[in-house]
Amino acid sequence: MADTEVPLVIALYIFVLAVFVGFELITKVPPILHTPLMSGANAISGITIIGAMVVVGPKDTTTAVILGFAALILATINVVGGFMVTDRMLQMFRRRQGGEK
Repeated sequence: MADTEVPLVIALYIFVLAVFVGFELITKVPPILHTPLMSGANAISGITIIGAMVVVGPKDTTTAVILGFAALILATINVVGGFMVTDRMLQMFRRRQGGEK
């Protein structure tokens, strides 16, 4: 094992900690801010997509390819869904043809 590799237990600990912190942060966001913040989070999911493609690319192990592919699919769903919700939210502020809002 090289000095730069992180043991599996430490990696799992960091992952579980990140899940709990993320859950706590998301539950504290007021509903009125949820959609604008989700729109901004699409950029983060875009970074996740790039990272997943980097993991899937070298094909080091089957596990890495499977996890990278799953991350790629889930991040893509998140980005597309976020843009759809953002577009729907912005449509609420567009003027209709009859001159009414």
